Amino acid sequence: MIRFAPVALAAALSLAGCAHTPKATAPMPVPASSASASAPAPAGPAADDNLNAVAWSQNASEHDFIYLQTYRDATEKLLKAKKDPTWDALPKADRAAHPSLKGLKPAVILDIDETVLDNSPYQARLVRSGGEFDEAAWAAWCKEAIARPLPGALEFTKFAADHGVAVFYISNRAKDLDEATLANLRSAGFPVADKSSFLGLGTFVEGCEQAGSEKGCRRQLVGKDHRVLMQFGDQIGDFTDVYGNNAEGRAKAMAPYTAWIGERWFVLPNPTYGAWESALFDNDYGLPRSGRRAKKIESLRTN
Repeated sequence: MIRFAPVALAAALSLAGCAHTPKATAPMPVPASSASASAPAPAGPAADDNLNAVAWSQNASEHDFIYLQTYRDATEKLLKAKKDPTWDALPKADRAAHPSLKGLKPAVILDIDETVLDNSPYQARLVRSGGEFDEAAWAAWCKEAIARPLPGALEFTKFAADHGVAVFYISNRAKDLDEATLANLRSAGFPVADKSSFLGLGTFVEGCEQAGSEKGCRRQLVGKDHRVLMQFGDQIGDFTDVYGNNAEGRAKAMAPYTAWIGERWFVLPNPTYGAWESALFDNDYGLPRSGRRAKKIESLRTN
């Protein structure tokens, strides 16, 4: 259907009237519906690049199916991995700290955010307000302790615990969020043997110097007494340390372990945030939002 602007429509109707009568006629009044169509849109937050990502995470059935598919696949493979005394999912650098697998108890390691707990409501609040991530608002969300389990995560972790496999959660949530995080995991129904099941940022590991927020030291702590059967996460850093967060560094970190994807390492989707995003603008959060967006647009391939 062709749409006419209100003025052009009025003029067209006026000329049509002249064809039927020699007398000049007054311009046709603009209908109220046309006038309202040209009114300015109500003010609101600026368009947000994260809108589609958050909307997909919360509303797409495909999102839930990917999680179910991943956790169901892992469940089917878990007991086979447990029976194989040589099976271990720690990267070589982490296992080197405690190389012998003999006598180690079985365990799995899972990230928390966007791996077992759904934080999309926090992202949705940012989209609605037009704001960006900040530590205070994030901490406040975590302390609400209302994040829901992601599809399949609860069933998998319960299955693991029921079959004698220890469940560890390694997260980069700040140390002061430990209690709130444990409360959220427990209220959501996840198996938590005790406080040592959760290893947050700042966990001290004797003899290991943590590099930034890398999780290697904490994985080594689990590996001291456990043979790690599987790892789960939404970031490369959930599986192995990444010492250069750029395309080359990320590829180098994963190159030795691509055969482990879907066998020992289970990667989950997170289009809303992560190291993949900051790598696109050289990890420079000092850039204004527009500058970061420009860098991301530059990264797009058109052929």
